[in-house]
Amino acid sequence: MARTPGLALEAAAGSYAPGRPLLGLDVGTKTIGIALSDTGWIIASALQTILRGKFRDDGAALVAIAGKFEACGWVVGLPLNMDGSEGPRAQSTHAFVRNLAAISPLPIAYWDERLSTAAAERVLIAADASRKRRAEVIDKAAAAYILQGALDRLAVLRRG
Repeated sequence: MARTPGLALEAAAGSYAPGRPLLGLDVGTKTIGIALSDTGWIIASALQTILRGKFRDDGAALVAIAGKFEACGWVVGLPLNMDGSEGPRAQSTHAFVRNLAAISPLPIAYWDERLSTAAAERVLIAADASRKRRAEVIDKAAAAYILQGALDRLAVLRRG
């Protein structure tokens, strides 16, 4: 049976290996923000941002990061429209996930990322980060926001 790339978090949750971190991705047109969870899936931390190029290079970098941290899965932000429908950015994210699934055996879940960048920017502004500093870290901060939302949902599912 072929693995379906990109599942709802609830469907992917049982595929994640406890005791290993998750990676969160905010896939933009120019950059990919990356976040990492702790092994207990409590806290998401901004890790890094990579500039997008050819998928071959981007994918190799992501697989290397997953290997370095012994990650058990991916949580990818799905940029839905405010009404919940999928537009061109969501379709682009689905294509990215299909490509990632072809080179990574790790389970991939989608997480609704509506307003994640705006929320991350509000936190950075509240922390008095300069405009230049916000531009440098916004993508990985958005990835951390996406991953934290998924971790919070996983905590509810585990208690369930």
